[in-house]
Amino acid sequence: MVMYQVGGKVVQGVDLLKQRHWTWRLDVWPFAILYSLWLITVAPSIDFTDALIVLGGLSVLHILVLLFTAWSVDFGCFVQFSKVNDIRLATACKITPAKFSGSKEIVPLHSRKPVAGSSASSAGNADEIYFVFRKQCFNFSVESNTFCKLPYPTKESFGYYLKCTGHGSEAKVAIATDKWGRNVFDYPQPTFKKLMKEQVMEPFFVFQVFCVGLWCLDEYWYYSLFTLAMLFLFESTMAKSRLKTLTELRRVRVDSQILMVHRCGKWVKLSGTDLLPGDVVSIGRSTGQNGEDKTVPADMLLLAGNAIANEAILTGESTPQWKVSISGQNLEAKLSIKRDKNHILFGGTKILQHTPDKTFHLKAPDGGCIAVVLRTGFETSQGKLMRTILFSTERVTANSWESGLFILFLVFFAIIAAGYVLKKGLEDPTRSKYKLFLSCSLIITSVIPPELPMELSIAVNTSLIALARRGIFCTEPFRIPFAGKVDICCFDKTGTLTSDDMEFQGVVGLDDNENLETDMDKLPVHTVQILAACHALVFVENKLVGDPLEKAALKGIDWIYTSDEKAMPKKSGSHAVQIIHRHHFASHLKRMGVIVRIQEQFFAFVKGAPETIQDRLIDVPSTYVKTYKKYTRQGSRVLALAYKSLPEMAVSEARNLDRDQVENDLTFAGFAVFNCPIRSDSATVLHELKSSSHDLVMITGDQALTACHVASQVHIISGPALILVGKNGSSFEWVSPDETEIISYSEKEVEALSDHHDLCIGGDCFEMLQKTGAVFKVIPYVKVFARVAPEQKELILNTFKSVGRMTLMCGDGTNDVGALKQAHVGIALLNAVPPAQSGDASSKTENKAVKTKKPKPTAETSHSAGSANNITTPSNRHLTAAEKQRQKLQKMLDEMNEESDGRTAPVVKLGDASMASPFTAKHASVAPTLDIIRQGRSTLVTTLQMFKILGLNCLATAYVLSVMNLDGVKLGDIQATISGVFTAAFFLFISHARPLQTLSAARPHPNIFCAYVFLSLLGQFAIHLFFLMSSVNEASKYMPEECIEPDSEFHPNLVNTVSYMVNMMIQVATFAVNYMGHPFNQSIPENKPFKIALFAAVGFFTVITSDLFRDLNDWLKLEPLPEGMRGKLMLWATLMFLGCYGWERMLRWAFPGRMPAWRRRQQAAAALDKKQL
Repeated sequence: MVMYQVGGKVVQGVDLLKQRHWTWRLDVWPFAILYSLWLITVAPSIDFTDALIVLGGLSVLHILVLLFTAWSVDFGCFVQFSKVNDIRLATACKITPAKFSGSKEIVPLHSRKPVAGSSASSAGNADEIYFVFRKQCFNFSVESNTFCKLPYPTKESFGYYLKCTGHGSEAKVAIATDKWGRNVFDYPQPTFKKLMKEQVMEPFFVFQVFCVGLWCLDEYWYYSLFTLAMLFLFESTMAKSRLKTLTELRRVRVDSQILMVHRCGKWVKLSGTDLLPGDVVSIGRSTGQNGEDKTVPADMLLLAGNAIANEAILTGESTPQWKVSISGQNLEAKLSIKRDKNHILFGGTKILQHTPDKTFHLKAPDGGCIAVVLRTGFETSQGKLMRTILFSTERVTANSWESGLFILFLVFFAIIAAGYVLKKGLEDPTRSKYKLFLSCSLIITSVIPPELPMELSIAVNTSLIALARRGIFCTEPFRIPFAGKVDICCFDKTGTLTSDDMEFQGVVGLDDNENLETDMDKLPVHTVQILAACHALVFVENKLVGDPLEKAALKGIDWIYTSDEKAMPKKSGSHAVQIIHRHHFASHLKRMGVIVRIQEQFFAFVKGAPETIQDRLIDVPSTYVKTYKKYTRQGSRVLALAYKSLPEMAVSEARNLDRDQVENDLTFAGFAVFNCPIRSDSATVLHELKSSSHDLVMITGDQALTACHVASQVHIISGPALILVGKNGSSFEWVSPDETEIISYSEKEVEALSDHHDLCIGGDCFEMLQKTGAVFKVIPYVKVFARVAPEQKELILNTFKSVGRMTLMCGDGTNDVGALKQAHVGIALLNAVPPAQSGDASSKTENKAVKTKKPKPTAETSHSAGSANNITTPSNRHLTAAEKQRQKLQKMLDEMNEESDGRTAPVVKLGDASMASPFTAKHASVAPTLDIIRQGRSTLVTTLQMFKILGLNCLATAYVLSVMNLDGVKLGDIQATISGVFTAAFFLFISHARPLQTLSAARPHPNIFCAYVFLSLLGQFAIHLFFLMSSVNEASKYMPEECIEPDSEFHPNLVNTVSYMVNMMIQVATFAVNYMGHPFNQSIPENKPFKIALFAAVGFFTVITSDLFRDLNDWLKLEPLPEGMRGKLMLWATLMFLGCYGWERMLRWAFPGRMPAWRRRQQAAAALDKKQL
């Protein structure tokens, strides 16, 4: 059988299947034979009861097979499908998704006749074969003999796009519609009934219903019905919350605004939902009936005209973005959506203003910008974000594969116990076979407690809710436990560790002295003009918006910038500068340029990184390098300024000049020096991370010396620093920032060097490392990465992951997207919240602390001038706007608390999620990293302690139901119910333990399978067993004459009573001893609900043991204990608790959580990398 390797980000492989005829399915014909055999041979030859037991067994097996076809995709394929090699015979396919992209699925294969006129039909090909998986279409390609994602026109040359005139005929429109479909987000609205059916088909639920049936057969009515009611309640709340999430997502639609579209050679009006890739449209700012801005309906490339777009819904970046046309680009160059995003309007974003280009060959009748549609529907950036949210709303569990293995481990013990009972039972010919098989089934099923699925969801969901309340949203909840395992934290510098607010210091490097010139009147006129005009600032609704650095420069030189793209001094004495054309900043070029006109002369003004501009100057001053290094060492941001005069030409010619020609042969005009203050809490947050066993790394696009200075301020660097620099183009050496220490570079010595120095490398060294195969030998030991391009950030994160590190990356949502996606825990910081509409989710994210602050005047509060001052006293009946605001906020918080009942994950809405990363934090500081790690550790610890408690409870239950059951020891129905209530309460309160505010240096154990867990389980179980056996033996001394039948009805007697009391004590001790409080979560005294539940259980146990209320004991069917026995039982219980507590504490001391031993992995990865070279 062929498995097609797709190798995409969504689908990894595809297997071809053909549906079997229903009579040949493996869940039909084998069972038809088995039932016939039972009827013909078994039923007539044995006792009727035994024959029914055999039939019952067969029925259970048949039901299990049917259910397994729904639970396991692989089993479903085996039973209902046959595997085929020829794609023409296949009717369905099994999809294996990429890692962390969900579970396998079977989807139908479709075929369609190629539309007349399409390339497939003209080639005379057979039908096109395709399948749809998670709203993405994959076509079978005969040439590459595999499935490929449906192609969109996103990788053509700029020349191709500029020639586009839209779909030229109705036939072409029909082909495109058939190929790509309508531009809509269509997913069926599920009903509560359908979701509930999905929930009750879950393996755990079916298993528990089966157990309830068994308990009913064994006459545990109260306990069975209590458990069943609890299960149905839990599943229905889960279904309700999922319904709410999916209904919320359905509200997000493609804007159906009417646009002018160029089709069949003329402009026609079409709805946004009818757009197709390849359509040429006229797009501009448009508002709806209520005055709200309409959104862009698809991803489109600007061919003519410029626009300002607000992309907050996708990236969270509140600063509006310039979008410029592709005119002037190299016609041969291919479009790259990542690199050329400043030419692309993304679906879902809003255009704040636009400027049409009247010189373009296609004229828009409505005065909009001309753009060509690239992607529609679920393939747009907004659609991609929708898919992420939509397909990560499945039920959340922490460590699911580990939980499966752990249950198998427990089942092993249960099978031994059941085997013992079966062996003993079969030795006694008088025993009922029905009761014997019932006992064995009960022992095996008792291993998996009904609370398990709830507990695993609660642990993660509690963290999700806690984070949502702090304004941190998560689209991939399975990553929360990863946060508890993180051992290396990477940070972007600008806008993350440092503030966005820049301070312009002055200009330096104009003469031989290295002193900063702060008096703007003394600066050469061209230097001031470059600062005034070489920027991407723009007016939006009469407000100047853009890069804070460029605003700071304009303010520093005391010039103004007008809405007609003119810069002029506030004081007279200098000419105004008219901007003709901008070449926007590009991270791979590290520079920006503008063409300006001063009076009638044209100039090119350029600014950028000093080392980039250095290669483009005609004459480099002798002190050039020394000067900029002096200021970067002090942590300043330094930009080189340069210019050149251009010959006389028409404005249209100037706009069409090649960028490389404009930005070459420049004259140096000085260095602009900016101070970038470090955020107030960066140093304290990073210090706490460092002292809680995390390594810290900085990854920045800034200069190495600046980066090292900032890194030393925020505790990333603590020792002497060394920077790797190239000399003579080929060899490299390590140089200290002050250039006093120079060590030649050798990849073998990097590890030893990193023990005494903090290493820093620049983006220009990466090529050398990749060529020499030294990536794995150098990168894992580096603390600061400077001048790094966005793709290189991904490489760094991948390297850390390859050597076994658990990575966290914290950056802003724009140029760090790749690295944020690659990290185990990616946190996008959105510095400002986009203005929320009423009822929008983003307004719910305020912290409770906000209530005490005075709200800033907003659109609502502006009518009451100075509303912050006139907050009225309670005696005044009229509410001020500020109080209304506060009440509204309180209402939202209450709503949020209602929504988040602790079991259902909070709904992530589009305004809160960012396409940048799994975690999105609405904070202008790195503090959310602490919150996420805190919750991650708490989830990890809670899950671990739950598994330990479940393990101990199950081992004890298996023993009680097997060995003691043979001695006639049973539990009463009411006894079992009360025990179940206490267990459920304990589990609920354990999972609500809040993490401690301070992160500890101790680390949690990352896995269930470790020496600590196994030794703890075995030691405690041995103590429990000894206590149980001693107590029962002591009780049996007082009742020697009775002989109890194993399968008899429950009758109260002393052994039963003692066994129930001892089980209660063991249960309480298990929870109390294994509760993981400090240093991760609240201790038992701080977790009040859990403390009260524990005291209640101890009190209950004391009351029933001391026989204070005889009526209560009679109701519970407990026999009175002999005098001497009460004291003994209390003393033994205390000794058992102390023994378990001492053993657990000793193991926690002997096996602390440790930093992962990644160096061995690093050496193996380095050796493999060398081999591949």
